Amino acid sequence: MTENASIERFVEALGLAALDLWSELPQEVQQSLFEQAVVRGHRSERDESLREQLAQFLHVHHERTAKRNAGQAGSV
Repeated sequence: MTENASIERFVEALGLAALDLWSELPQEVQQSLFEQAVVRGHRSERDESLREQLAQFLHVHHERTAKRNAGQAGSV
């Protein structure tokens, strides 16, 4: 396995673990992870809507997040 393949595997595993545990994380940790994901995921002008897309994804997939932020588009 190449170094890049290992890194990609670790990044994917950590990302999936964070998603699995998202609803159990303190709000401050959720916010920090969210903001870092927006920064790291923004690669071009086409990514301007990444914040909104990521927020919508989290609202749909995590009940606690959805209830806490109902009606607050773009925030986690």
